[in-house]
Amino acid sequence: MANATSKSKNNKPSWFRRVGAKIKETFSELKRVSWPKFDTVLKTTGVVLVIVIAFLIIVTGVDSLLGWLLELISQG
Repeated sequence: MANATSKSKNNKPSWFRRVGAKIKETFSELKRVSWPKFDTVLKTTGVVLVIVIAFLIIVTGVDSLLGWLLELISQG
C-alpha cells in the first residue's frame, strides 16, 4: 500500500522519457543553427593551424633556450 502511494506522489516522467526529450530538444535546436559555408570553415581552420604552429615554434624555441642556459649554468 505504501509503495502505491509513493508512486502516485512521484509524478516525474521516467528517466528514459527525460533523456529522450532532451535529445529531441537538442536536435530541434541544431536545425536552427546557421552553419558556416565549407570554404569559411577551411579558412578559419587554416588560421587556427597557423597560430598553433607559430606558438609551437615559439614555445619550443624558448624551451630550447632555457635548456641551453640551464646546461650552461650547471656546467660552471
